[in-house]
Amino acid sequence: MTKTLILMRHAKSSWNHPGLDDHDRPLNKRGRRSAEALGNWLREKGYLPDQVLCSDAIRTKETFGHLRLDAKVEYLPELYRATANQILRALSRASGDTVLLLAHNPGISGFAQGIVAEPPEHPRFEDFPTGATLVLRFEEDSWDRIKWRGGEVLDFVVPRELMGE
Repeated sequence: MTKTLILMRHAKSSWNHPGLDDHDRPLNKRGRRSAEALGNWLREKGYLPDQVLCSDAIRTKETFGHLRLDAKVEYLPELYRATANQILRALSRASGDTVLLLAHNPGISGFAQGIVAEPPEHPRFEDFPTGATLVLRFEEDSWDRIKWRGGEVLDFVVPRELMGE
């Protein structure tokens, strides 16, 4: 049995409210459009999660909402400002066969770089910009058996490629 991971950084957030706590920043207009485009891309490609692990920050919650995916979601405070190792620990408790994990940089970028057996040849993979989405397959039957450098890249996309920007 295999496991599929959809690793996504939240879409573009707004900086229009300087006094707002970072955790509470919403998406901006471009971020909402990007999340919708990513949701369409996931459906077109057949990458449909049966479980979602999402940071409890406003921008990650809004990103998930705009994806319009029908999946059980868990909002995890530990995914806000998580390191790569903390992301791996959160993923190890997953139960779905296809899991969408939605979090933040720099942790998600470090996790992506450490979990792939071989990185995709894409100029934006290393910096993992807002909305970056990596799809991986693991030849494991349980998430707690996932190891560093164990993921086979199936796909990688950034929203600009989907929106013609």
